Amino acid sequence: MSDLRHVLVLPDRDAAEEAAEEVGERFGVTEEPQLVRDALAGEDDAEDAQWLLVLEDPDGRLVAAELDEFAARWDGWREEP
Repeated sequence: MSDLRHVLVLPDRDAAEEAAEEVGERFGVTEEPQLVRDALAGEDDAEDAQWLLVLEDPDGRLVAAELDEFAARWDGWREEP
């Protein structure tokens, strides 16, 4: 099975950090999720950035619908691969 990666898009750094703290407890993720700042095209203001929470899922255990619901708690969403 190929390694899977899930990307949750969150509206700001606070939401991303909160989600990163909770994702291990909620889904049993043992590998530290990666937080990545994604500046919106054409935006100079650092506040106008989305944050990506990248979850490695080598065993394919994470369920897309559950991740969608989890990200929605912070007005975010899961990117389709």
